[in-house]
Amino acid sequence: MTRPSGRAPDALRHVVLEPGVARHAEGSCRIRMGVTEVLCTASIETRVPPFLRGTGQGWVTAEYGMLPRATHTRGDREAARGKQSGRTQEIQRLIGRSLRAVTDLKAMGEMSITLDCDVLTADGGTRCASITGAWVALHLAFRHCLKMNVIATMPLKDQVAAVSCGIWQGVPVLDLDYEEDSKAHTDANFVLTGGGGMVEIQGTAEGEPFSEPQLLDLLRLARHGTDELFRQQRAAVGIG
Repeated sequence: MTRPSGRAPDALRHVVLEPGVARHAEGSCRIRMGVTEVLCTASIETRVPPFLRGTGQGWVTAEYGMLPRATHTRGDREAARGKQSGRTQEIQRLIGRSLRAVTDLKAMGEMSITLDCDVLTADGGTRCASITGAWVALHLAFRHCLKMNVIATMPLKDQVAAVSCGIWQGVPVLDLDYEEDSKAHTDANFVLTGGGGMVEIQGTAEGEPFSEPQLLDLLRLARHGTDELFRQQRAAVGIG
């Protein structure tokens, strides 16, 4: 079995995390995973949703979008259509859940942070890249709050990153690009924490059902991939 990219089954695409690329955002990161490229920015507001007012608790949420020429053909801006697609809503909710899973919302106080994840170029794995890059942007935003004495402690409890895995020509492989993703027999996204926790697993059989042993094979690949992503996240924010 030879992958289209020539990578080994357990190899990530080339990953680059560039912190601090957006001048005005409190935290930002441009992430590249192969050809896929996403700009993640973190914006702070001194207010919370109505259901959290008076609780002393903060909120972390996300918005996700693809630029019109992120893919081979131009897609209309969703704002021009007047509504977001179901796919967009599902992905941005996933990003928000993933970041909240590793955030102590009480330690934030009553503030909100919105992670905007804008896909510049799409070649598979955009939701996974968004989660991985958004963690760096969120970490930098909280660091800004610490520097400004807005918060007393770092609210992030752990790292979170995501990676796709799939079964390509009968073989479990890590980090699918578009060519593999579009033809894979099974496609799964794993959102994992640095401490070994699982935030979410999304798995779909495109043809024959996959087995429990195959799922565990994909999970092992995902842990291998996120270990490297966690290392790169730490390097991007200058810790450990």
